[in-house]
Amino acid sequence: MITEIQETLSYLKSRGFGIPEIGIILGTGLGKLIAEIEIEAEVSYNHIPFFPTATVEFHKGKLYYGTLEGKKVVVMQGRFHMYEGYSMQDVTFPVRVMQRLGIQRLLVSNAAGSINLNYKKGELMLLDDHINLLGNSPLAFKGVQHTGERFVDMSAPYDLEMNEKFESIAKTENIKLHKGVYVAVLGPQLETRAEYKYLKIIGADAVGMSTVPEVIVANHLKLPVSAVSVITDECDPENLAPVNINEIIATAAIAEPNMIRLFRGLIRSL
Repeated sequence: MITEIQETLSYLKSRGFGIPEIGIILGTGLGKLIAEIEIEAEVSYNHIPFFPTATVEFHKGKLYYGTLEGKKVVVMQGRFHMYEGYSMQDVTFPVRVMQRLGIQRLLVSNAAGSINLNYKKGELMLLDDHINLLGNSPLAFKGVQHTGERFVDMSAPYDLEMNEKFESIAKTENIKLHKGVYVAVLGPQLETRAEYKYLKIIGADAVGMSTVPEVIVANHLKLPVSAVSVITDECDPENLAPVNINEIIATAAIAEPNMIRLFRGLIRSL
């Protein structure tokens, strides 16, 4: 893996990627932050050595380098999921690359369904904690100790300082920002009524199919990380309607300006 990361770094540097301060992963339907960036370099995932290719039609699959709010950033427009057939190591490879490029903090966004029915479509949730139901760990491979600690403490996976800044910015900007527990499931199928009931019982506020692997690796690399979910559907097992993916994407687009304001405000404050 170390050799692959080095080859990837060499390629990105040859394409004009400098030393970023902040890494950003943009989730489902949340790619418009790119328009806010002064872009200096960009490359499609399928041209980057050892990068997986985004196979989900609404994930763009490009890596950008540029300036946002006076800070150098590297931004993933589109991410990878285990449900695409990738391993945990594939999914988190870009986090390792961004860390070796020089990022000092990682920001993550995703689209999620609300288990806590006080959270409504179009609102945002700051991740305070998570539950990993993916059935695997991105650290469960031979030689992991050569890239960081094997037994990573996860008592506080999300950076307190950045989370507090997010909450302060939300209050100033009059943005409704819940704080809760995100549960990651494998997918790609959506949950049954019984599964939604189970997720509520075990303490989840929102459910999605991403983010947790990247956060685990960020903690493994001692990289402060913060994450925000856009609530795109309400998962009420007593009133469950068939899921419409186009509606989910449309809801994410409606909520996206608030997420962009939060991310820009946080980056400005760092």
